[in-house]
Amino acid sequence: MSDTTNTIFGIYPVKEALASRIVFDKVFIQKGIENDKFEALIKDLEKANIPISTVPFEKLNRLTKGNHQGIVAVTSPVAFHSLEEVVETALTSDKAPLFLILDQITDVRNFGAILRTAECTGVNAVIIQKSGGAPVSGDTVKTSAGAIFKIPICKVEHIKDAIFYLQGSGIKTIAATEKSNSEIFSVDLTMPLAIIMGSEGKGVSKSVLSLVDERAALPLMGEINSLNVSVACGAILYEVIRQRR
Repeated sequence: MSDTTNTIFGIYPVKEALASRIVFDKVFIQKGIENDKFEALIKDLEKANIPISTVPFEKLNRLTKGNHQGIVAVTSPVAFHSLEEVVETALTSDKAPLFLILDQITDVRNFGAILRTAECTGVNAVIIQKSGGAPVSGDTVKTSAGAIFKIPICKVEHIKDAIFYLQGSGIKTIAATEKSNSEIFSVDLTMPLAIIMGSEGKGVSKSVLSLVDERAALPLMGEINSLNVSVACGAILYEVIRQRR
């Protein structure tokens, strides 16, 4: 982790940070460690709905050079928003809502670049899953050029639940995937919309693809069969702008 300013380590510092309502992105706990203090802290973290990962001792050593005592917390530079609230606010606007769902984007720089483009294209909110994706870290802030502070980010338990909620709110869901015969340029993007972008290696997961209203692809004219996810996201979001103008 290149930016150590967003980590807290040690049982008591993490406990105090939790009591102070500092926003956590994720907590890493040493595998196999067991004692009453740890168990009580883990219960408090679970009550606060904070993602916890059990990792080897060596992983914690890589996260921080200090005496971590078997626990390292990664804090978030931003507060997360409620999906229900941002959807309700967007639906009362006189403009068609536009949401962006990131399905397991793991590269911090891609994440930051996507946030920057999303803010520039008027996306109402970016939706991510609590586990499995890139952390909201100092590197994300730098790559986003500050956009992370200007666009709401919603963390949800499962991407699938977010899709169901958006669909129930009258918002069409479109997955960006090369596994489609429809080009994005032929899809109507003027209605209330949520675009789903998949991970760098696997794209949009099969379970998510089975739920969306439509799939669409960007045309690829060269020999390489895929685009960088942040580049693809930018192309799609600007096609939304083109159609809506």
